[in-house]
Amino acid sequence: MVDTYEYLDSTAAEQARLAAVRRYQLVDRPTEAAYDRIAYIAATIVDTPIASVTMVEADRVWLAACYGLAVRQIGSEPGLCASAIGQDGVYVVRNAVEDPRTTEHPLVTGDLKLRFYAAAPIRTRDGFRLGTVNVIDRKPREPEPKHLRSLEYLAEIVADELELRLMAIRGALG
Repeated sequence: MVDTYEYLDSTAAEQARLAAVRRYQLVDRPTEAAYDRIAYIAATIVDTPIASVTMVEADRVWLAACYGLAVRQIGSEPGLCASAIGQDGVYVVRNAVEDPRTTEHPLVTGDLKLRFYAAAPIRTRDGFRLGTVNVIDRKPREPEPKHLRSLEYLAEIVADELELRLMAIRGALG
């Protein structure tokens, strides 16, 4: 494991981030239409065959919604979602077989043959980066700035949806 991914360790900051992921009660739940729509819109805007809304846990990445891929979780290996939450802006891998961050990632070397990946982190109002809105292609790509900005806007919409979800959870508790 590369030691530059310290945000996925047992530090107090990471424990607080994981608590934030849990407070929204989205992991290990059926997909919801709001997040499915976001994944579809992301894929449509960027014209990719795959898009997802993810939550990054300590040992896995939970796909809260996924368009074009029938999985609900993947490993949290560095290079994709687990790395994308380590920065504020959009994380882009133009050609995964040539990018040193991803050459050994299972989604690159395995059956999926991922080549292009772009992800905007989902940031809560209190500053935690929980996961991503991302798009994936099996061929290398050079994204347009408008596509990257669209991913950022979609991640902001997911963050807003999560806050509404949290209000509903807290309202149900009394």
